[in-house]
Order: sequence, then C-alpha cells, then structure tokens
Amino acid sequence: MLKGGWSAEREVSLVSGSGCAAALRAEGFEVTEIDAQPDLGENLSRLKPDVVFNALHGKWGEDGCVQGLLEILQLPYTHSGVLASALAMHKERAKAAFAVAGIPIAKSIVASRQAASETHLMEPPYVVKPVAEGSSVGIFIVRKGDNRPPEALRASTWELSDEMMVEEFVPGRELTVAVMDGKALAVTEILTKGHAFYDYESKYSEGGSDHVIPAQVPDEIAATAMRYAELAHAAMGCRGVSRSDFRYDDTVPGKPRLIILEINTQPGMTPTSLVPEQAAYKGISYAKLCAWMVEDASCGR
Repeated sequence: MLKGGWSAEREVSLVSGSGCAAALRAEGFEVTEIDAQPDLGENLSRLKPDVVFNALHGKWGEDGCVQGLLEILQLPYTHSGVLASALAMHKERAKAAFAVAGIPIAKSIVASRQAASETHLMEPPYVVKPVAEGSSVGIFIVRKGDNRPPEALRASTWELSDEMMVEEFVPGRELTVAVMDGKALAVTEILTKGHAFYDYESKYSEGGSDHVIPAQVPDEIAATAMRYAELAHAAMGCRGVSRSDFRYDDTVPGKPRLIILEINTQPGMTPTSLVPEQAAYKGISYAKLCAWMVEDASCGR
C-alpha cells in the first residue's frame, strides 16, 4: 500500500491509504503500508509485492512518475497507467482531450504565476489555479470588481507550481461522477458549507460539505453527466476507478450548461470521499471496492 509521499496532498494520501489498508486486511489480504519516499524503488525491489495499491495523491504519485517506476519493476498496480495519469494531471492538456471527445469545457489560458499575479489575464469573474495540482490546492476565485489578482500568488512562501491556469468562472452547482471499469456509478451534488467552491477544507474536513446522491437534477442532466464521465475516462485512457468533476450552470432559465472541470485518476478514498459513497449507493461496500481495485491491478495500464 503506497501512501503519504511528499506532495501537497500528503496528509490526504495518508488517510486514504490507511483506510484502504484496513479494508483490505478485513477482506483477507496481507498488506504492507509504505510511506512513499525517494527510496521507493529500493523498498519495492526488496519487498517484491504481488500487487501495489497506489493510494498516493498529487505530484509524483498521481502524475505518471510512480506508475513509470512500477512499470519498470514489473509490479502490477491499481488505477491508471503512465500516459493517462500524466495527461489527466495537467488540467489544460486534459481539457484538450475532453474537447476532442466532444465534452464541453470552460475557456482557459495557461500563464506563469508571475503573469497571473500582476494583472487580470481574463475578464473577471475567473478562477486561477495551478495547472498540475489536485485536491483543489492553490485555487482562487477572482470576483467581478476585484481590482487585482489574489495577493497569495505573489507570496514568497508559494510552494506550488509556477504554471497557472486562468479559467472562466462557471456559476451553478458542483456535480461529480465516479467511473468504475468504464461504467459511471452515479451523480453526486456537492453542497459546500460556508465555502465558495469545493476547496481542500470542504473536501477533507468532517462536515465540510454535504453530498447529495443521487443529485437532484433533471434526468437529462444526470444522464449527460454520466455519459461525459465515461467519455472522459475513455479519452484519457484511464483504468480502474476515476472521478470526473462538473459544473452545472442552471442560473439562466432555459439555457442549462454542463461543463467538465477535470478528471481524477486516483480519487480520494478517505471517509468523506465521494467514490466510496457512490460505490455504496450501487451496493458495493468500501472493502469490496478496495478488493476490486486489487483484483483489477496490472502492468501496461
């Protein structure tokens, strides 16, 4: 079980990994938990596991790097392979693939953090975020009437990517769809509490958000979201489980708009995570979901 690592999402990964490890032991698997560090290759070569359950999130664990190491070591592993992981982690390149697949996307540009911090590169309202981070890390909403981009972008303590995406702000509701083995499970609406969007705190703090499953949206919108999630999973070349996030803009009567924001190739598996909830809604327990991931593991993904 790979967990932890050294990305900005380390703490989330530790919780995901510990939960999955406990569930797998309950299913009869022998599990060794590894807090992934730069000596990971040496440790894996020594342990020679039958399967590597990758519960890492963020850079190095989710962007194709660890996947490439596992391919070299010829160790079967869970979730998506090198190409899908790298492509999905870079939000702008992923959006290009979504567009080719016919999935609506929001307008965006990529710029340096310095450029994004100096002046509005897009008419507000817009969103600015690192182009290759997950878990809503480093995301800011620039409102109409804001004189300047966020002050935090100019901070000397900034430790995230210096490549930023500036994207039009799409009003409306947060929807998400998990895909398991190529098939969409359900549509969840995410209702945040006291937050402008589904940020890091909303995702991982207890009571930070409410998850409504199935989402109370028109049947046509739900069906479209599930179809788009399956298309996104296929367009990326994903394997195992993925989760696609959407904005459903129903603010203009008679002109609904559903756009994809991103796809997560290694979605969270914490107690507040969305994929386990959707699996449970379909009658698949947390332990059975983890066991399926192990059984689905392979190389050449």
